[in-house]
Amino acid sequence: MTLRHVKDNEYVEEHGGDYEDFEPGMVIRHWPGRTLSEADNTWLTLLTMNQHPLHFDQHYGAGAEYGRVLVNSGITLCLVGGMTVQALSARAVANLGWDKVRLKSPVFVGDTLYATSRILDKRPSRSRPGQGIITVETTGTKATGETVIVFERSFMVRCRELPDPPKGQEPGDTTAAVDGPNA
Repeated sequence: MTLRHVKDNEYVEEHGGDYEDFEPGMVIRHWPGRTLSEADNTWLTLLTMNQHPLHFDQHYGAGAEYGRVLVNSGITLCLVGGMTVQALSARAVANLGWDKVRLKSPVFVGDTLYATSRILDKRPSRSRPGQGIITVETTGTKATGETVIVFERSFMVRCRELPDPPKGQEPGDTTAAVDGPNA
């Protein structure tokens, strides 16, 4: 969280960042963590229509490989990704996608997860002047330190400073060519 001074003795709480706030190599430890409950796993698994009994049937889970119910991996991705929003993308223009999602270890009801992100890359958008693309690698770990998930995510944020317009394009001209889904 950042506090921005607006006038005498008054501040605004800010979340996320602008393009200029991120630099490749930065590491951000997200807080707080989150302990997964049985209700979290059952409700979200069934809400997403995943009907595999390993995620909500204790009798079935007892006879499976881990001997108990396994937290749905979609929940793990959403939860760990959500932990990063306050620091990284709370002011994003768009979430552009996830890549290289790798599940490293199982997650069980009662596990507490934490997230850490490393800024991999940043670049100005080719199709949207005044905006930039940030790429991060996020790692989700259990309170024990065991890594459970690693993924990359890209999102678009505003720039505080507008870039110089491309040659042949006047300021305010919004006819810049679109350069595909990765902006």
